[in-house]
Amino acid sequence: MGLKNTLHNLKEKYKGKKMAPAFNAIHTFLYLPNETTHSGSHVRAADDLKRTMNTVIMALVPVLLFGMFNAGYQHFSAINGFPADFSLMEHFLTWDNFWVGITTVLPLVLISYGVGLAVEFVFAVIKGHEVEEGYLVTGMLVPLIVPVDTPLWMLAVAVVFGVVIGKEVFGGTGMNILNPALTIRAFLFFAYPTWMSGDKVWVHGAVERAGTADAISGETVLGHLAQNSDLSHSVSDMFFGFIPGSVGETSTFLILLGGLFLIFTKIASWRIMLSAVVGALVMGLIFNGAVSAEWISEGSKFYGLMSFEFWQHLLVGGLAFGIVYMATDPVTGSQTNKGKWIYGFFIGFISVLIRVFNPAYPEGVFLAILLMNVFAPTIDHYVIQGNVKKRLKRLKKTTA
Repeated sequence: MGLKNTLHNLKEKYKGKKMAPAFNAIHTFLYLPNETTHSGSHVRAADDLKRTMNTVIMALVPVLLFGMFNAGYQHFSAINGFPADFSLMEHFLTWDNFWVGITTVLPLVLISYGVGLAVEFVFAVIKGHEVEEGYLVTGMLVPLIVPVDTPLWMLAVAVVFGVVIGKEVFGGTGMNILNPALTIRAFLFFAYPTWMSGDKVWVHGAVERAGTADAISGETVLGHLAQNSDLSHSVSDMFFGFIPGSVGETSTFLILLGGLFLIFTKIASWRIMLSAVVGALVMGLIFNGAVSAEWISEGSKFYGLMSFEFWQHLLVGGLAFGIVYMATDPVTGSQTNKGKWIYGFFIGFISVLIRVFNPAYPEGVFLAILLMNVFAPTIDHYVIQGNVKKRLKRLKKTTA
């Protein structure tokens, strides 16, 4: 109660002053707000913005923990080779793996939250409005969608760009048209493409161990396919996540569980998730059909990803993660039910399209989601106008 009373007293002391939003934000983050609605119509509900954000973070924590273990596992596997008799407890769930993961992933999390929230506080003080909780989820998403060896200074610059350009210039949380986390990822991709290529397995201390990172590094699953190389990973490895990749994207199994949890808690739209999966499968089937019909030769640079089993596209890269945690963002996605089906379908469809036709960087989910973020209002507009026209026609028939 001492800390709560202290924060409350500071809120009252600085009420109406420039620093008031900063103290209000700390108080609201730790405790329930003291303010209640006294007039006008309102709805009593337990699902406020802070609880919604916390629910999404809960769905992300298992993915984060698995990613830490996997970062260490990929590190030691690149050095010692993948064991023929893989044992989950002996080779994966080890303290050495977790320690390597936590010492590399945790700094990304701290930089993401520290820099992002600092920018939020600055804008709150300048504009004189409350600090919004929207960055609580963005701050967790960013470390999960970037390569684990991303330089911290580079991530800090990208976070500043993403929060300022992707959100604050539009008015803050709830007003942005682009997903802030994906805006940060896009900035990193276009500003520092060699770091974001995703074609190598990250190995901690590679320079000290082997003199060069290339000596003990290898490509991700999508990198192998883009080079028409044979895969060394089984479907089981790809599904459960024992493969190279960004921290949060490897375990389709945990992502699936997180998606079911978000659907159960009514935080995310199952329509967007399902339609995005359908869109990805349709595009994958089209490419598989092109290979079966011999429209593309085996030596083509597109052959590897085109011949990849259509349903396995969901098991590799960031497609599953993007569908569950990014495409379902309620602010930047479509709002109408029919619009959600269209919006989600094209995210999946375009993701696989970009993945196949971009061998230099065989991943396209973040570009597809950002593109559909831009078109989401247009989709909703035409869906609503279509409903209005139907009702007007029905009205004319009844009054005729």
